[in-house]
Amino acid sequence: MRQPIIAANWKMHKLTAEATAFAESFLPLVQDSNAAEIVLAPPFTALATLGAALKGSAVQLAGQNVYPEEKGAFTAEISPQMLADLGCRYTIVGHSERRTLFAEQDDFIARKALALLDAGIRPIVCVGEHLEEREAGRIEEVVGGQLRGSLASIPTGKASELVVAYEPVWAIGTGKTATPEMAQEVHGFIRKELSERFGASAEEIRIQYGGSVKPENIADLMEQPDIDGALVGGASLDPTSFARVARLQRS
Repeated sequence: MRQPIIAANWKMHKLTAEATAFAESFLPLVQDSNAAEIVLAPPFTALATLGAALKGSAVQLAGQNVYPEEKGAFTAEISPQMLADLGCRYTIVGHSERRTLFAEQDDFIARKALALLDAGIRPIVCVGEHLEEREAGRIEEVVGGQLRGSLASIPTGKASELVVAYEPVWAIGTGKTATPEMAQEVHGFIRKELSERFGASAEEIRIQYGGSVKPENIADLMEQPDIDGALVGGASLDPTSFARVARLQRS
């Protein structure tokens, strides 16, 4: 039985004081819930502050990105070891915004994922198609290619530590969302791809859905057999809204 995982991606939002205020409001709302593992990914500047605020709780800290080297002359980058030093248990890699805005390719994302695992951090590896790719019937080609390329370096023995996030790019921040059945169709395909790559270990890999997830649709999404959680953007910025998502509740 895979434990659901609900992760907040705050992107470029919240100063340190706002991160602290969020934790103060959010933690009491989820302290008695074991519906899912809860993860918060603030901007780098708030990692230390939020980590301190989460201490003693069951909520995990995550980075939003990483550079796949331990140290060196990589101005403005952050290493897996630095994230681990701040208490990060997870880190997002391959988000569609990194792929689109910063031209990150699958082989670079694969290096990041492996470097994170080597540092004891679980990668949340994102894949997903654009609207024109969906309309052209290329979903499996695009998502499968991203998946195979981004996980190319992962040894089978560490596969169970992965989290995969399927985020249809056309549904991110648009208010549009794939129906639960549409999402399940792609999640099922991802599970099949993972099985071909990792064998029986694929059944242990959690696959999140990301794309305008909110309290009103989380329960329906989670009823699908291969949807194991959500990567949440806009709805994660408000503590009350995100608490409802994290508790898998409509209200």
